Amino acid sequence: MSGSLTDLSHHFLIAMPGMVDPAFAGTMIYLCNHDEEGAMGLTVNRPLDVPLRALFEQFDLSCVGNRGSEALLNGGPVQRDWGFVLHSDAAKQWQGTQQVGCGVKMTASRDIIEDLARGKDAPEHSCVVLGYAGWGAGQLEAELLDNAWLTVPADAVLLFETPVEQRADRAAASIGVDLSKLSNSAGRA
Repeated sequence: MSGSLTDLSHHFLIAMPGMVDPAFAGTMIYLCNHDEEGAMGLTVNRPLDVPLRALFEQFDLSCVGNRGSEALLNGGPVQRDWGFVLHSDAAKQWQGTQQVGCGVKMTASRDIIEDLARGKDAPEHSCVVLGYAGWGAGQLEAELLDNAWLTVPADAVLLFETPVEQRADRAAASIGVDLSKLSNSAGRA
């Protein structure tokens, strides 16, 4: 990675109040990858009106325990039929599991869905999302210069143990920002 790009992998992006794009207004995105070629992240604060149980049923899996009642999350506007699981560390390794940040892994394979449904060998904490947010080379950097996003170092506890509707406010508060007091317009000094 070049010295001019700050790698924001394992950071939260919180949409600033002036964000007008409805796909991103009010969102908090967990940035999974960021390099010279672009960025990829998963929205972690937009529940869908679809329980995880529906995904299990689509795969013909029986659900054990109460995990089936958890909501699937709208991960972003790209490839909305692709599923990703952000999860805590676990003893088991699934196909394609990638370490994203301290205490956060991402898996996009059926075997983790099977374990979540069975409740056996599943990670203690997880978020199942459909779709993702993506940026081409330089696109996210331009949006950051336009003050479209607040960047916050990610925290696995905040990601997995904070109610969905409180995640953005708590992440912002972790760096001393009160989202309710931010202006809808941004400028530069």
